[in-house]
Amino acid sequence: MSGDSFEAVFSHATIAIIVSDEHGRIMSANQYAHSLFGYEQGEMSGLSIDVLVPATVTGRHKQLRASFMADPQVRAMGHGRDLYARRKDDTVFPAEISLSYFRQVNTLYVVAYILDITFKKDAEYAMLEQKRRIEQLNGELEQKVVNRTRALMATLHQLEQSKDELAKALATERELGELKSRFVSMASHEFRTPLSAILTSASLVEKYPHVEHQEKRLRHIQRIRMSVNHLNDILEEFLSVGRLEEGRIEARKSWVELPQIVNEAMADLQGMLKNGQQIQTEFDCPQPVLTDKSLLRKITVNLLSNAIKYSGENKVVQLKVLVLDKLIQIIVSDEGIGISEDDQKRLFERFFRAKNATNFEGTGLGLHIVAKYIELLNGSIELSSRLGEGTTVTLLLPYEKYSVN
Repeated sequence: MSGDSFEAVFSHATIAIIVSDEHGRIMSANQYAHSLFGYEQGEMSGLSIDVLVPATVTGRHKQLRASFMADPQVRAMGHGRDLYARRKDDTVFPAEISLSYFRQVNTLYVVAYILDITFKKDAEYAMLEQKRRIEQLNGELEQKVVNRTRALMATLHQLEQSKDELAKALATERELGELKSRFVSMASHEFRTPLSAILTSASLVEKYPHVEHQEKRLRHIQRIRMSVNHLNDILEEFLSVGRLEEGRIEARKSWVELPQIVNEAMADLQGMLKNGQQIQTEFDCPQPVLTDKSLLRKITVNLLSNAIKYSGENKVVQLKVLVLDKLIQIIVSDEGIGISEDDQKRLFERFFRAKNATNFEGTGLGLHIVAKYIELLNGSIELSSRLGEGTTVTLLLPYEKYSVN
């Protein structure tokens, strides 16, 4: 490559290149250097290199320059600290500077390569601010998790405090001791699982402070939400039993369309359906009937959710709703695990769970609540089941016929 070619590379390089002699006098600077520092072409020649450093560090720069001349080495300047360069108009900008040298006719020349890193610094500041904001959000999230966990623990504490009152309310039961034992066993199992999930996820959220961990944080936050919803469902069953025992729930009848109630219940349960499961329905409800819409919907949801929960994949749950002469007949059949004859005798007791249902989530309150709701509607419930073959539940509810007069 000819000398003219080297000169062209020097002149048109996209980095500032400045050559100075051993006295710090600028011997040559390329076009980019003139543009970067705000000088006209050729104006930098003969200037002291010190004019390119901020006035506040000129003295220190002279010492560093003398040190380099005494022991010249190819090096990058500014390790561990920020460097700044000064333009002709005395404005400064952050810079990265590398030094090299060469000798010519016993004269030492220093070559400085200078980059304006303003955009890089701005990006670093933005990232630091973003990191600070993320840490703040993580702190707020952690506090929310702590607050919600405390609220849940307070609720559990309140439940524990109400144990004596519960014992009094159940004083007329034949086997109070066994009832308390089953309650403690159920509560410790049903509460431990979601609370453990909440505490584990809260702990893991702390370990993901960076932006790239957002997906993992969201996954654990969703797990916390699901566990809290599970606890709310359990507490709602406890509250329903309490209101029933205190006589605070009454039947409020109105004219209703039975297919509409059933379809609403089925819509609520779509998320429970396992792979291949389906609900087959049969209706014979030509006219509206007078009954309690809310209680009937809750009964239907409970029976269908049990049929889905205790049935496997690709199984069919059948629902029949028939309006007879003076009775509404609702039949729910499944192909699930079934219930033994011994367990069927106690199935509507509070907190009772069949022996083969211990591996499924549940409080043992659902069918007890259903039986109480049916009692409020002056109806009856029958259950038939065989282990491994499925269960059929039949409800008979009285109603008043719809009249156009």
